Amino acid sequence: MDLRAVLLAMGIMTALLGVAMIPSAWIDIMDQRADWAVFAITSFLSILAGGLVYLLMRGPRPPRTGQREAFLLTVLVWLVLPLVAAAPFIGSGMGFTDAMFESISGLTTTGATVITGLDDQPRGILLWRAILQWIGGIGIIVTAIAILPTLRVGGMQLFQLESSDQSGKFLPRVADIAAQTGLVYLILSVLCAAGYLTAGMSGFDAVAHAMTTVSAGGYSTHDASFRFFADSGAIHVAIVFMFAAGLPFSLLALALLRGAPRRLLTDSQPRLYAALIVIFTLLIVVLAQNQPTPPFEDTGTLLTHSSFNVISIMTGTGYASADYDLWGNPVVILFLALTFLGGCAGSAACGIKMFRLEISVKAIWAHAQRVVRPHQLAPVRYNGRRVDEDTLQSVMVFVWLYLATFLIAAMLIGTQVDEPLTAISAAAASVSNVGPGLGPEIGPNGTFQTLSSFAKWVCAIAMLLGRLEFIAVFVVLSRRFWQG
Repeated sequence: MDLRAVLLAMGIMTALLGVAMIPSAWIDIMDQRADWAVFAITSFLSILAGGLVYLLMRGPRPPRTGQREAFLLTVLVWLVLPLVAAAPFIGSGMGFTDAMFESISGLTTTGATVITGLDDQPRGILLWRAILQWIGGIGIIVTAIAILPTLRVGGMQLFQLESSDQSGKFLPRVADIAAQTGLVYLILSVLCAAGYLTAGMSGFDAVAHAMTTVSAGGYSTHDASFRFFADSGAIHVAIVFMFAAGLPFSLLALALLRGAPRRLLTDSQPRLYAALIVIFTLLIVVLAQNQPTPPFEDTGTLLTHSSFNVISIMTGTGYASADYDLWGNPVVILFLALTFLGGCAGSAACGIKMFRLEISVKAIWAHAQRVVRPHQLAPVRYNGRRVDEDTLQSVMVFVWLYLATFLIAAMLIGTQVDEPLTAISAAAASVSNVGPGLGPEIGPNGTFQTLSSFAKWVCAIAMLLGRLEFIAVFVVLSRRFWQG
């Protein structure tokens, strides 16, 4: 294994994360807040450390970037960068556990927070949280489109590009894909910010919320989350761009950069994604209306808030426009189910993902057919193509690891809390990278601040495992990986 390639990339990313701290320092200087020094110092140290690693790892020959290097880099990025990202939080007075929780939640675009009193926080900290999610969002998209398919992780090989090179040249291909998806990501971010400005948000709120909307992150600048903007047109803007964040960015690139939107309409993932949003929204509207005291008198308002929160939870954005955990137990159960679904593969969204849901259901149906008629061929097809056994096995292993991680996390958190709903929803929200859970403690009105340090670390580890698609972590931890 050529560790020089991994360290070279890590040095570049550490330095770039340090550069990303500069806007937070600048806005604190503008606001005459002393916190600017924290961002300035941590930015300087991050750029210095990353730059030194980069210079030391450079050599006369280019480093080899093969499959094993890509596996290790994928895991190390999500372990090392949260440590760097936590430095400004620690410098601002947060404890190590809370700072790591906040940075991991930000970079994985989970959106769970331990910070209270957001309305009174320095704008530098609020902007840093938004920047972390924006960076994490594009990182997740590039990983899902360029790296995981080639590494054959969790069935993602279905989306391996025909031009992908198996000969060991990973980083150049990633750079090409990052350029295309990054441009689409930037276009959507600018359009989203413009939409929020038009809807009446302040300039700062518009930029911060655009970054956390397009990344499906969900960090807000207000304790009330999107309830703060519930009476404005911003809720409709958010619905549009949260929905877009859950679509495959490769297809969005075809639609926006090459004028080929047809693939978005014909691909299996976006169709299932849109259908499930419609079905769950209508179910919640019907159930909420049948409550003794409906949450909204007007059906149109209820439909708007139902669709907003369905898309927010399903994509893992985690904004809340209403206290939906008070809409009755059937609605709470539906929102808990939505936590697991996620958006499309290759999007900023979280969860199991649409293609895995479809393949899993089709695999169960095909098995049932073979039981009834053993001699009948019942192949599993996706997007008109037959799914090979390797891909099918990857999907099933992923789903099993996903559910096992959720159950273990729920049991561990359950040893620290009194409410079973808190433990279950905290585990589900963490492993699915959704953000808010259910109930009074960690629900739409709460934060994760009241959880014990042990429970916070369980949640943080679950966030990382969920974002790394599980299998990559276990591969790197195996002895065979290090033996070559």
